[in-house]
Amino acid sequence: MNENYDENIIKIEFLLRKICFGIKKRGRVILNDYKITPPQFDALQCLINNGGLSISDLSTKLFQAPSTITDLVDRMENSHLVERSRDVFDRRVVKVNVLQKGYNIINKVLNKRCEFVNEALKLIDSDDKIEFIKHLDIVYNSSFCSFENK
Repeated sequence: MNENYDENIIKIEFLLRKICFGIKKRGRVILNDYKITPPQFDALQCLINNGGLSISDLSTKLFQAPSTITDLVDRMENSHLVERSRDVFDRRVVKVNVLQKGYNIINKVLNKRCEFVNEALKLIDSDDKIEFIKHLDIVYNSSFCSFENK
């Protein structure tokens, strides 16, 4: 291990990495139950959180090439998760919007993920959960994590 870091930092990094991996692994099992891929889940989340986006904007937010996003949207459109529509103000721009089936799947997946997290945290009392959230918010809102919000 690197001697430049306090042993607590090393332990926190290790635990965060393991927790993220566990949630990601369980999340993939849940996604398989609903017949969507992790990139489709990420795209649906992004579209729902941003109220529909152009292919270009979606590719920027997901850090993928526009051609990759076009293929992804094609598959999602064929599965009736999203639809393309022309922008009202600029007909050259094509927006991608989530359909009801996409919303339903995301709600079911997030519910299953919350069940998983709830089970993992069942031995922690309410006050400790509130304190845990405060600390997670601090880490999330730090400059280290804020690039995700841009």
